[in-house]
Amino acid sequence: MGKLFGTDGIRGLANEYPMTGEIAMAVGRAAAHVLKSHQATPVRAGMRSSRRPRIVVGKDTRLSGYMIEQALASGVCSMGVDCILIGPMTTPGVAFVTQSMRADAGIMISASHNPYHDNGIKIFSADGYKLPDDVEAEIERLVLNKELDRTLPTGDQIGRASRIEDVHGRYVVFLKSLFPKDMDLAGMRIALDCANGAGYKIAPLVFEELGAEVIKRGVSPNGLNINDKVGALYPENVSTATVEYRADLGVALDGDGDRCILSDENGEIVDGDQIIGLLAIHMAEQGNLPQNTVVTTPMSNIGLELALRDRGIQMVRAQVGDRYVVEAMRKNGYRLGGEQSGHLVFLEQSTTGDGIVAALKVLEAMKRTGKPLSELKKAVKLYPQVREDVRVSRREPFENLPEVAHAIAHAQTVLKDRGRVFVRYSGTEPLARVMVEGENLDQVQGLAKGIASLIVKALG
Repeated sequence: MGKLFGTDGIRGLANEYPMTGEIAMAVGRAAAHVLKSHQATPVRAGMRSSRRPRIVVGKDTRLSGYMIEQALASGVCSMGVDCILIGPMTTPGVAFVTQSMRADAGIMISASHNPYHDNGIKIFSADGYKLPDDVEAEIERLVLNKELDRTLPTGDQIGRASRIEDVHGRYVVFLKSLFPKDMDLAGMRIALDCANGAGYKIAPLVFEELGAEVIKRGVSPNGLNINDKVGALYPENVSTATVEYRADLGVALDGDGDRCILSDENGEIVDGDQIIGLLAIHMAEQGNLPQNTVVTTPMSNIGLELALRDRGIQMVRAQVGDRYVVEAMRKNGYRLGGEQSGHLVFLEQSTTGDGIVAALKVLEAMKRTGKPLSELKKAVKLYPQVREDVRVSRREPFENLPEVAHAIAHAQTVLKDRGRVFVRYSGTEPLARVMVEGENLDQVQGLAKGIASLIVKALG
């Protein structure tokens, strides 16, 4: 058996290792055991609760979610921990419900933007934040060595599973509460694509109950069509709908609702970097950007960094993955962070990326400034950025591959301080990802293809 956890939990083809029912049950068992052994139930008002520990389990709309959900619940209950099943819910929604219900952990079953045949498992602690690496490592060790098979409780010490149906309403109320009380969305039209995923019920309700007219796409999940040419990976759909229906804004969520890509009123795509930039500038003008700093990753466009720098806003780059963005934010007291892919985190309101919250923040900026999104996004001029994904047979440090290392160094020398080169291995797939950006598109394309071809030669 190989490593389970990647940069965003466990992920793979459903019903093949590591996303099998057997592994899911073992993960539920190990997570419950770690919860109990670490006494994860938080101290409240100076006293520790005497109730049985509880874990919330949510999922997106994939067919395999039923299989994984039942297996996880079985594992959790087998360790004497109660399991609360909440059905289809966005990833940030699971984090919210975990906190709201004062549960001791939350588990989300989703492969995010991947096709329906994949699935994954993400685990949140009682405070709604993703587990740190050392706790994930402990869970992984327990799953792989199977030592828990010898320590199972019996009799009345076995946990119970229950299903709660009303949590979606709670989350809608919470999301609406984040929009300023002195404004609404009356008179606005929003084109919304929910990717046939976890936000298909929640997102339309939020915008409609705030007064907007909503043009809905990707709200008919059947277990097989999540992310299928819809959602944040295919923003041209919401872009087309925005123009066709003369909407003020287009919002495209991904399968688990933790990120969004936008379309302005002219149908032009607005990616995560531009959203981060326009919101950082707006928040700074409102005096609501602590330390005038935002957190991004090495994948964020240098154009964003330069635009923020011109306005006295610092951009800190964390490791790729929204969990590492959040860690940097929590450590230093920052309140805005995100990724180019559309994960945006507002720590005053949410513990993880939330596509609906990001869209609400942009709508608030539009209402406060009286400017359309096409005007707001002009503050961030993005540089040409080229990506090449290369399938690899193994992972070797790039510095150990002389031709590759030389090509990377040469590219950075050519680009100087007006461009960047970033090469890394994917945390979820057997891929090397090459990213090159600079002022000249032809130049960055040539550099990216050159590096990618050398990686193919060395590791293909």
